[in-house]
Amino acid sequence: MAKSWKEMTPQERRDQLFQRWLAPEGVKFISPEAEKAYKDRVTRFKDVIELKKSPDRVPVFLNVGFFPAYYSGYIPRDMMYDSEKCNAAYKKYMLDFAPDGHPSTFIAPPGRLFEILDYKLYAWPGHGVPAEVSYQCIEGEYMTADEYDNLIQDPSYFFNNTYLPRVYGAMKPLTAFAPSTWNLEIYGSFSAVGFIPYGLPDVQNAYKAMFEAGNVALKWIGTVAAYDLEMKAAGFPPFFGGGTKAPFDVLGDTLRGTKGIMLDIYRQPEKLLQAMEVLVPIMINMGVSGAKASGAPLVFIPLHKGADGFLSDKQFKTFYWPTLKKVMLGLIEEGCVPFPWAEGGYNSRLEAILDMPKATNVWGFDTTDMARAKAILGSTQCITGNMPIDLLNLGTARQVVDLTKKLIDTCAKDGGYIMMNGAVIEDAKPENIKAMIDTTKEYGKY
Repeated sequence: MAKSWKEMTPQERRDQLFQRWLAPEGVKFISPEAEKAYKDRVTRFKDVIELKKSPDRVPVFLNVGFFPAYYSGYIPRDMMYDSEKCNAAYKKYMLDFAPDGHPSTFIAPPGRLFEILDYKLYAWPGHGVPAEVSYQCIEGEYMTADEYDNLIQDPSYFFNNTYLPRVYGAMKPLTAFAPSTWNLEIYGSFSAVGFIPYGLPDVQNAYKAMFEAGNVALKWIGTVAAYDLEMKAAGFPPFFGGGTKAPFDVLGDTLRGTKGIMLDIYRQPEKLLQAMEVLVPIMINMGVSGAKASGAPLVFIPLHKGADGFLSDKQFKTFYWPTLKKVMLGLIEEGCVPFPWAEGGYNSRLEAILDMPKATNVWGFDTTDMARAKAILGSTQCITGNMPIDLLNLGTARQVVDLTKKLIDTCAKDGGYIMMNGAVIEDAKPENIKAMIDTTKEYGKY
């Protein structure tokens, strides 16, 4: 009898996720050549992640935002309001450039959904920012300084009844609800009273908006899944299987905001630490659920506020790294491969983040010194990144070729390196994208 997920060891869980990545269910490849190319690409990624042997060549993946839109003659608003155009643009990008893995179209969520719910956390193309550019976070204190205990004591209630009504205007009436954990008995406030808000007209209107948004989301996810299936059939595996965040960034990005969390470090450090501990299992479950649903083990973790200069070394080791490490170890326990993407520079963090089990993570770097990163991490963790997006945007193809070769020479010895950009690519020169990918395939052979 096959073991259940809970009965498996971490290695058995990881092996199962890798096997699902290598042999995806329900995929009918368009040709034997496409099937071979798919398996070769997954095997290439697996080899560099596990550090057991050098792959046939350096794998290459680009984390693209709205680049496929610009390349295909569309604009970002088209991507967020017409999923068919979005799929067509991403498909054209993949088939024309043929990197080793495909990016999800999740980068272009449905704009209509945000309109229905009166989303306040972001401005998006044509709604707060020009239709021709990407979206922008509108930072604020969506959790006040005195609400730490509310988050710590009942995080689900806090997110559903406090945070979401603040960032989705249509959900504001949901603040009328008491915690569902009070609904325990047949009498008094434990049952009937708890359902009173459902009878209020504004609450009912909020749910109508949520149902409408749900219909939009359901249609959207269908086109996302269709793109994913089509890319697999053509021989291109998905790169990321799930996503999550560092607990410090959950609070610092969209709850307390940058100013708020920096003040909290000094004014209420114990509450901040306690809240981050509460978020650890939530962030683990978030990443694991995506990987298990998709069958791809890599879990993307964008690191926003741990870069050099943002926190002192002491602050990084006190407030940022401990709970991020717990999230990563929790993902590893569940068979996943954490992919922390260190935005900005991590030169002063390299020794600290070395403290992880061997061959369990992929560390993505933006502006970090890659020679140091390879020297410190290269024997224990796969590394990736460092191709600057300003060079892809403004440089020449010759410059991109030269830097691609330099990165391979610096980082790819004995395996353990994936060629990748350092930050999300929006509008770049197509000839530079081609130069990066083609040079990796030709020069990066072992």
